Amino acid sequence: MKKMINTAFVYMILGLVAGVFYREFTKFMGFEGLTTLRAMHPHLLALGMGMFLILALFVRVLPALPSEKTFRWFYILYNAGLVVTVVLFAVRGIFQVNGTLLSAGASAAISGIAGIGHMLLGIGLFCLFIALKKAAGKAEA
Repeated sequence: MKKMINTAFVYMILGLVAGVFYREFTKFMGFEGLTTLRAMHPHLLALGMGMFLILALFVRVLPALPSEKTFRWFYILYNAGLVVTVVLFAVRGIFQVNGTLLSAGASAAISGIAGIGHMLLGIGLFCLFIALKKAAGKAEA
């Protein structure tokens, strides 16, 4: 449970920093408009902090959950996916704010890597549900 709370705390800090960065960077650059930088803050808070706070409660109710192999896979894949996704939001957003025109290849590469981040998130969630089912089965036995 402590690991989940600590992970949630890290994502809370990152989410708040991302929100401040978005606000201050766009203001400093005189940028008015939409940018993917705005997506970093809610992704980190909801998918990072929120997810791991909820999981802390699940760990409390299902103590076998953290020992499930698929839960360990979830933890690795989900965190990697979220970090990759948010970093690519930052990369694309900084280019947008700076007015840098990306080649079609560079834009596709950024989108592709962000897509890999989303796939890691999805696979991680799949692993989480397998782990939840196994831990719930052990709790019922």
